[in-house]
Amino acid sequence: MSQRIPVAGSARVPLLDAEPIGPVPADERFEVTVRVRRRTAIDETAAASHGASLEARSYVTREAYADTYGATQADLDRVADFAKSHGLVVVGTSRARRSVFVSGTAAQFADAFGASIEHYAYHGGTYRGRTGDLTVPVELKELVEGIFGIDDRPAAKPHFQVLDPSSVALAAATSASYTPPRLAKLYDFPADVDGSGQTIAIIELGGGYRPADLQTYFKGLGLATPSVTAVRVDGASNAPTNANSADGEVMLDIEVAAAVAPKAKIVVYFAPNTTKGFLDAITLAVHDTTNKPSIVSISWGGAENTWTAQALDSYDQAFKGAGALGVTVCVAAGDSGSGDQNPDNGKPDGLAHADFPASSPNVLACGGTKIVVSGDRIASEVVWNEDPQRSAGGGGISDHFAVPGYQAAAKIPPSVNAGGRRGRGVPDVAGDADPQSGYQVRVDGKNLVIGGTSAVAPLWAGLVALANQKLGKPAGFLNTALYTSPKVKAALRDITSGNNGAYKAGPGWDACTGLGVPDGQKLVAALKG
Repeated sequence: MSQRIPVAGSARVPLLDAEPIGPVPADERFEVTVRVRRRTAIDETAAASHGASLEARSYVTREAYADTYGATQADLDRVADFAKSHGLVVVGTSRARRSVFVSGTAAQFADAFGASIEHYAYHGGTYRGRTGDLTVPVELKELVEGIFGIDDRPAAKPHFQVLDPSSVALAAATSASYTPPRLAKLYDFPADVDGSGQTIAIIELGGGYRPADLQTYFKGLGLATPSVTAVRVDGASNAPTNANSADGEVMLDIEVAAAVAPKAKIVVYFAPNTTKGFLDAITLAVHDTTNKPSIVSISWGGAENTWTAQALDSYDQAFKGAGALGVTVCVAAGDSGSGDQNPDNGKPDGLAHADFPASSPNVLACGGTKIVVSGDRIASEVVWNEDPQRSAGGGGISDHFAVPGYQAAAKIPPSVNAGGRRGRGVPDVAGDADPQSGYQVRVDGKNLVIGGTSAVAPLWAGLVALANQKLGKPAGFLNTALYTSPKVKAALRDITSGNNGAYKAGPGWDACTGLGVPDGQKLVAALKG
C-alpha cells in the first residue's frame, strides 16, 4: 500500500458552535473538485507590468492561458486515475481551471482522501463536515493543491444590509439614499462612456433576480434594461424568493453595476454556498471563453479564520490567474467592522479578522464609508461605522497573506491581535456603504435602501468597466498602480476620519478605507498615463 501524506492546508475544524450529530450515510452522493498544480508559475515580471502605464501592459489570452499557466493533461490524468481507482466517477477536467471534478459516495470519498465525514448541527442549521487533514498517496503530493466539496458548510456571507425603516426615524436628520447614477456623478465617474464592449461577472452564492424588477428599476432611472445572463454552477440557479433573502444581494450587485455601466453585459454566476461552489464559480467566470468577463465583482466573504489554508491559497491563485488575463477582481471587505464576526451569525472570538476573499493580495478590496451630500457634491465622508460589530466597514491585517510588494511603502501597521503580525492590509479602496447613506434598489417588487460593502464592489466594477471602455484596454490588476504611481494615488481622495472598531482612519493608507475613494475621471486619466 502506498504511503499517504496530508494535503497541505487541508485541516478542518468544526464551526465554533457546531456539534456532531452522526455519521453521513455511506451512500450519500456528492461532488468534489480537486485542484491540481500549475504547469509553470505565473511570470512575476509580467505580473509587475500590471503596475505600469496601460500602454505597457500585456495579458495572456484565455485560449493561451491553459497552455501557459494551466495544469498539464498528464497531471489531470494521474489524479483522475487515482479517483477512478477508488470507484469515483470523473465528471470532467479543465486545464485552465486546473480542476478534476469527481462524483461519488461518502464512503468512496472517505476511502480516497482519508476523511471522517459527519453531520453537524450549528446555529444556522446542519452541514456535512469533516475534521483534520485530508490525505493522498505520496506520489500525488506535488500534484494536489486542494480538495473541495467533502465539507459543505456555508462558505461565505453576503455583505449587504437593508436599511431598517425604524432607523430612518431615529436618524432622520442624517439618513439619505441615492441612486447608483447619482453616486457615480458624486464620485465624478466618466460621463462620456457607458460600459459598451465590457462584461462584468458577478458571483452569487444564493438568491436570484426577477427580470420584471430589472425592467421596472431601470425604467425608473431612465435607462434601458441591461443585458443580464444567468450561468449555473454546480447545479445552482437563479432562484429568487423574497426581499428578506439573498435576493437583496443579487439585485444590489446587478443594479449598481449595470446602472453605473448601463451598456456593459452582466453575467451572474450562481453557485452553491460552499468552498467548492465558490471556487468553481470563480474559476468558471475567470476562464469563461464564451462571455469573457473583463471584471469580476464579489460581494460574499467571511473571516479568514473560517477558511482552510488550502482554500485561501487556491482562491488566491485563481485571482492571480485573473490578473494574468487582464481581469480586475473587486471584492467587498465586510460589514462587521474589524472583528468581521457579526454576533447575530454566531459567537465571535473577540479577535480582529480580515475578510476573505478581500484579503487575497490579488484582488481589489473594497471598504466602506458614509457620505453627507450637499447639492452636487459630497460635503463630508467618514468611515462607515454605525455599530462596530453589526454595521461597519471591514478592514484589518491578514493573518495568512504576507504584505504584498505593492504595499511595501504603505506603512501597514501590525495587527491589533496578540503578536502584532504584519500582513496584507485590507481594504485597498472604498466607497459609500453605510445604509444610512445607502443605495436605492428594487428587490422582489419592493423599493429598498441597501448598504454594505456589497455595494462598493459593484460600484468599483462599474467604474472599471467605464475605464476599460475609455482606455480601449483592460485595466486588469489595479493594486500596483494604485499604491506605487503618484498620479494614480492622487486620483483617490483620502478618508481620514472615523474607525471600524480596532483600526482608525488617518492620512495615507489605513485599515478602514484603504487609500480612499475614487475621483473617477482623474483615475481613468492617471491609468492612461
